[in-house]
Amino acid sequence: MKTTPPQVISDYFAAVNDGRTDDAAACFAADALVHDESHDHQGREVIRAWIAETTLKYQPKVEVTDIKNVGGAFAASGTVSGTFPGSPLQLEYTFTVSGEEISHLSIQ
Repeated sequence: MKTTPPQVISDYFAAVNDGRTDDAAACFAADALVHDESHDHQGREVIRAWIAETTLKYQPKVEVTDIKNVGGAFAASGTVSGTFPGSPLQLEYTFTVSGEEISHLSIQ
């Protein structure tokens, strides 16, 4: 059975792929936490800055290949391409959604 992710996860990937930093950041709760490349980014404004820096530096595009509901969290597998060494890469995105906002995102 295919998992349908919450709309906010689809909105996040669409905004990231289009380079819409503010729209991507708006998907997160005010006190959300993102863990990426061994660093934590907490709070919507800090997350917005991380998205802006990542977008400028790497111009990432994510093609989601699978998404599963795992214990209340959503695990998305994706092929990420961009201007970074080793592109494209397979990455795992684990989202926790509270209400209609992302409260936690871990990228590995």
